[in-house]
Amino acid sequence: MRLLPIAITFSIAAATIGSAGTSQQQMSAQINTQSVALTRQGEALVASGDYAKASDSFETALAVDPRNRAAYIGLARAAQGQGMPGKAIAFYAEALAIEPNDVTALAGQGAAMVERGAVERARQNLDKIRAVCKDPCPQAATLAAAIAKGPPPAVVTAEAKTGDKAKTN
Repeated sequence: MRLLPIAITFSIAAATIGSAGTSQQQMSAQINTQSVALTRQGEALVASGDYAKASDSFETALAVDPRNRAAYIGLARAAQGQGMPGKAIAFYAEALAIEPNDVTALAGQGAAMVERGAVERARQNLDKIRAVCKDPCPQAATLAAAIAKGPPPAVVTAEAKTGDKAKTN
């Protein structure tokens, strides 16, 4: 009987600590508001064509909160705007590491792959998008159009020259 009050005290303490941990986990799922604001600023800079400043804004957003998937997507779009599809593919991969079913990141990565000449890999992304979207989604249509258009002429020419050298060796 003397231990009953102590047992009750420990039970209450354990229940309180458990519920505090749960609420803290729910709060940690949210992205830092400063990071979100910096991401929005970066998106506006991308829209205006100022890719260097946009990249700075997105990188700062990621320094504030590295879980900000939208900042990775923004960095990828800025890289594409600067003509660096390889770098864009890597940034999209970072976003997909956070959320593998992000159709925006899958479509963007697929478009960057087409720019690099990796049309077959882009088709794999299109298949993933179609599997995730139950209804037709605009990201699937955008990526399908990019695949149908094919890689830029400079990439096709470079692949042809590389293929010719491989045949002669």
